[in-house]
Amino acid sequence: MNDTGKRILVADDEQRYALAIKYNLEASGYQVVTVHDGQSAVDKIARMDLDLVLLDIKMPDMDGFEVCSRIREFSDVPVIMLTALANEKDKVLGLDSGADDYVTKPFGAEELMARVRSALRRSQSSTYSSPDEAVIHVGSIRVDLSSKRVYARGCEVNLTPIEYRLLCELAKQAGRVLVTEFLVDKVWGQTYEDDETLLWKSIHRLRKKIEPDWKNPIHILTRRGIGYYLATDEPSEPS
Repeated sequence: MNDTGKRILVADDEQRYALAIKYNLEASGYQVVTVHDGQSAVDKIARMDLDLVLLDIKMPDMDGFEVCSRIREFSDVPVIMLTALANEKDKVLGLDSGADDYVTKPFGAEELMARVRSALRRSQSSTYSSPDEAVIHVGSIRVDLSSKRVYARGCEVNLTPIEYRLLCELAKQAGRVLVTEFLVDKVWGQTYEDDETLLWKSIHRLRKKIEPDWKNPIHILTRRGIGYYLATDEPSEPS
């Protein structure tokens, strides 16, 4: 896949990071827009057709967590969080607000570029557009592979690219328990194989969107210590 010309927004109030990231991205053929505060990031994302957002957490007027939560109300553009907060709690907050990935500062140029390429590849992937099985039905869940649309109980559900890929993997092997390492590899890639936080937070977000009651899931179920599976049977309605 040729990423040349892809448009990326860099939102970071640290000028040196923003300029360094912009330089490296443009050297690889990407178009780059930079902003230095949260509100400007929201405004740009609302107005522009973007392929990826690199979003710093600590910004004036609105932090990256709030920015990500706001843009998820109207956009499924892939988001990579840039954070100097390396503890697990802050990574989880970023993923829970709707981010697809995170990179901890300080980071090398090659690491960031690898994450950018991976995010764009996941977003543009047409792996699931199979003419032999254009629609997957699992209970009240319907995944239309040709249009990349998902329906739960007859209503369309808006998913991020990561959430869509995750649901597709579960739906393709509905009823089978998929171990966490397999799912991480399939959805994010081999370089993420030791990062299960990405998976369980994405499962959490996906449940919130497709389950009647996400606290008591009936679709995406957990086999503790092993992995997750998409249930082929749903509980009968009480008579």
